[in-house]
Amino acid sequence: MSGTFSSLRIYNYRVWAAGALVSNVGTWMQRVGQDWLVLTQLTDHSATAVGIVMALQFGPPLLLLPLTGWAADHLDRRRLLIWTQALSGLLALGLGIVTLTGVVELWQVYGFAFLLGCVTAFDAPARQTFVSDLVSDDYVANAVALNSTSFNGARMVGPAIAGLLIAAVGEGWLFMVNAGSYAAVLVSLLCLRINELYADPPPERARGAMLEGFRYVWHRPDLMAVLVMLALIGTFGFNFAIFISTMSVTVFQGDSSQYGLLSSAMAVGTMGGALLSARRPVPGMVLMCASAAAFGVAALLAAAMPGPWTFALMLVPVGLAALTFMTASNSMMQLTTERGMRGRVLALRIAVVMGGTPVGAPLVGWIADTFGARWALGAGALSGLAAAGVALLYLVRHRDLRLRRDAGRWRLLLRPAPGDVTPPRVAAGERVT
Repeated sequence: MSGTFSSLRIYNYRVWAAGALVSNVGTWMQRVGQDWLVLTQLTDHSATAVGIVMALQFGPPLLLLPLTGWAADHLDRRRLLIWTQALSGLLALGLGIVTLTGVVELWQVYGFAFLLGCVTAFDAPARQTFVSDLVSDDYVANAVALNSTSFNGARMVGPAIAGLLIAAVGEGWLFMVNAGSYAAVLVSLLCLRINELYADPPPERARGAMLEGFRYVWHRPDLMAVLVMLALIGTFGFNFAIFISTMSVTVFQGDSSQYGLLSSAMAVGTMGGALLSARRPVPGMVLMCASAAAFGVAALLAAAMPGPWTFALMLVPVGLAALTFMTASNSMMQLTTERGMRGRVLALRIAVVMGGTPVGAPLVGWIADTFGARWALGAGALSGLAAAGVALLYLVRHRDLRLRRDAGRWRLLLRPAPGDVTPPRVAAGERVT
């Protein structure tokens, strides 16, 4: 099997990936249906309301951070995921019932979004850390990238199907389909070979375990730089539900089918980014810097596109750059963090990415309502450029990045990452000449 799909050689990963793919399609269908329900049925095209839904759904990971990181490190991650996936399915079922019966109101969508956010707060760090339980460290970067490939492959299919189903049968059935899709991932978790998992014994339970995670990150300038970059882009840049829906409805006057197709167009880029990441075993700060800058430039160009087709075309590089950045940051943080700390470090990463949404999503929604969707997307683009600046500052201060003239040619020189915190293959892969 080729290097791109090398993790699929492992039985446990194959089973997990199959179940996750089905569930991911349902998840994207619900996301599109939920945003469209709020934007066109429960409000008069209010991007602020969509932003509030996102804030409620993505805020709990920050509020519950001390608990979620501890749970991912100390509890049986497989059992934890069985509970979180089952609860997510029940919440999707509940939202589907109130929608199909015609009693759904905006406050109910807010409530379901908040409850799902609470469940996701425990699910996300456990699910991301669970990858290292399925494969050895040699396959972690590939497995993370293939997870992204699955998620974004579903992102191509789910929104397109959702757009057609909304027009045919309404949003409620999307939520019911998503509820059923959780059965696939639950079956996959139950079918894993437990004796082939790579999980280490949980660390000793002690007071201040989460504070230890903060101290660990605080003394790692590379991890601190990544978290600042994630905070910038997560707060202002990754509000795609607002960007795409408002551009589709208010700028291009499109229907649900157009919205679904635009979401799928961006997923083409994220799928490409995931596949490229699967072939790259050495993610690092140089790659994150380049992808953050590319995201900013591509988003600026997308904001200036005159029509839906040119906008869809520019969403491809936006998705490619965004996914490359996210996958590189995830892999780098897992590969350079000792196993006993991974759950807490990844919980902190998820809290930073999602925790900015309660601030960023309503603000970006307000910008879209007040100044227009193009300005909102432009604000997101600036966050990518600012994140690239943070990476450059880290590389100059801690890795001695310099531009020098050598034998008539200009070269970028970069000192390898410290060997005590970075695997040799990662350090070697970041040399720039």
